[in-house]
Amino acid sequence: MKRAIRSAALLCAGVLCLPLTALAGTGADSWNLVEQGRYIATLGDCTACHTAPGGRPFAGGVVIDTPFGKLVGANITPDPTTGIGGWSFEDFYKVMSEGHSPGNKRLYGAMPYTAYTKVTRDDNLALWAYLQTLEPVANPVQTNQLPFPFNQRLALVGWNWLNFKKGAYAPDPTRSPQWNRGAYLVQGLGHCGTCHTPKNLSGGDDNSRLLQGANLQAWVAPNITADAHEGLGRWSEADLLQYLKTGANRFDVASGPMAEAVEHSLQYWKDEDLKAVVAYLKDGDNKAIVSPAVAANSAAMSSGKALYADRCSGCHTPNGEGIPGLFPKLANAPLVNSPDPASLIRVVLAGNRAGSTDAAPTGPAMPAFGWNLSDQHVADVVTFIRNSWGNAAPAVDAGEVKDVRETLQQR
Repeated sequence: MKRAIRSAALLCAGVLCLPLTALAGTGADSWNLVEQGRYIATLGDCTACHTAPGGRPFAGGVVIDTPFGKLVGANITPDPTTGIGGWSFEDFYKVMSEGHSPGNKRLYGAMPYTAYTKVTRDDNLALWAYLQTLEPVANPVQTNQLPFPFNQRLALVGWNWLNFKKGAYAPDPTRSPQWNRGAYLVQGLGHCGTCHTPKNLSGGDDNSRLLQGANLQAWVAPNITADAHEGLGRWSEADLLQYLKTGANRFDVASGPMAEAVEHSLQYWKDEDLKAVVAYLKDGDNKAIVSPAVAANSAAMSSGKALYADRCSGCHTPNGEGIPGLFPKLANAPLVNSPDPASLIRVVLAGNRAGSTDAAPTGPAMPAFGWNLSDQHVADVVTFIRNSWGNAAPAVDAGEVKDVRETLQQR
């Protein structure tokens, strides 16, 4: 109740700084506008980059590792000095739709304006209204911590020319309203491609391979197309809906950045929006080209089979079926069949704790084996998993494991 009174008071006091005509144009009163904006901030998972662990909400400070160096999420509270309190709505809209902050300072693509440009002006207005009701926090953040020459923003002129196309999402008249809503959420507010679309040499999205998976901070954001081998083709709509809502289904348990996305964002989406995303992601060609499996009698498979029986089968079961909602299914699993084995290598080396949600509060954990398995042993067991029970994926070598191990040691 106190929060509601405070929000209303801030709006009445003029903190919102929007003309009445702008509010009237939305067809909603100021309270509903703020509540709509609160939900849009959830859809966009703004907290992921703008709320540091243990920090004040939206006060910035989240370190974002990129292949070019470190960037830090900005303070987006209405503090007039260190936040966005001195901005107008037009300033904010230009950030979201063009990637330009006040002073015409170009932003880096880690702020996913390449996706947010698809967000409608009305949704941006609501998000802006909500952000203005936050508690102002004085927290100076140095967002650009990239080394030279990547810290020179002038280069972003060329980057935008290569990687950015401005414009709000245009509904496809040949598709259903539900499909279009899903496309709007996946391509825009949900910015799914920021993690799940492979990158080109400049770090931009390779949209010729939209949503086909990418490596992200030593995790693999998997293929989420309808591909039946590497993607979601074997998942039913109910499977995908359950995963998005709870972080777990009969095939998989969310971990790493995806677990955070479910915990902070997806579990709070309206069911109709989750169903729209499912309809969009499941619509596509589920045919796949399957790589030949590694021969079962190879040295790596023989070694990996013994290691799996000793270290893995107790939880994931001897036939790779796992325990639904608790220990992931490895048989015919999209992530297991991914061309990039980084996530599997990572969890074998360092272990992992899955996310927890209101609907699935138990976050199961996997122990780390990097302390007593050599690089070759890890490569063997991962190769075995990737080529058993219907899986087929390239063999893993010890050098790949060594690279992931070194990356983890640097964090």
